[in-house]
Amino acid sequence: MNIGEAASESGLSAKMIRYYERIDLIPASRRTQAGYRVYRENDVQVLRFIHHARDLGFSIEQVRTLLELWRDRNRPDGEVQGIARTYIDVLNARIAALLAMHDALSYLAEHCDDSEQPPGPFLDDLPPLPA
Repeated sequence: MNIGEAASESGLSAKMIRYYERIDLIPASRRTQAGYRVYRENDVQVLRFIHHARDLGFSIEQVRTLLELWRDRNRPDGEVQGIARTYIDVLNARIAALLAMHDALSYLAEHCDDSEQPPGPFLDDLPPLPA
């Protein structure tokens, strides 16, 4: 498929796909004799993974590490487990922060009225979302 179809299938823009190729996050695509990029279904699966990981807040370098783990079948299991546990910890911290935000916003929605009273200071107590 061409880059437009790969973009549509993966949820990424063609511009982002070209950017990911330029920074070597994904390998350069195969090209037709006319120079057009050609993608296979496996390429689109990788692009979908990248899209979802970025939506979840993973950095480019974290995504790069995850892709390297997937590609390197000879990496020691202990190393893979260590990296996976680190990312699980990051996800758990984000989940906790998102739940705190959810609870605070739910409280605000349930307890505010139509008066011109500003929200209480409880919003100041919200934890920042972890990176």
